[in-house]
Amino acid sequence: MLVEVLKSKIHCATVTEANLHYMGSITIDEALLDAAGLIAGERVHIVNNMNGERFDTYIIKGERGSGCICLNGAAARKVQVGDTVIIMAYAQMPLEEARTFTPSIVFPDGENHLPKPQA
Repeated sequence: MLVEVLKSKIHCATVTEANLHYMGSITIDEALLDAAGLIAGERVHIVNNMNGERFDTYIIKGERGSGCICLNGAAARKVQVGDTVIIMAYAQMPLEEARTFTPSIVFPDGENHLPKPQA
């Protein structure tokens, strides 16, 4: 039996753009993608903390270090610039593997950059 579990999560990213006149997707800073173990083209679930909207789309790789979180196409109607969103991806795996699996969870700062390591 396979079960679906949380694989990757970008928690409380800030929407930097909403581009209605672009083919649907979400553009995410490549540094955040790498940190969360996400890839271009991967299906993600988006939760808007500001209005409760929940929807699916796929990832487009954004410029590394840009802090870009841009909802494109129809998804742009579900957010406003400045909203905070949670971006999640799931994976299917055997039940025994799922019991011990640890998802990659990223907590970007207010400008969607990775926190600096503590010295």
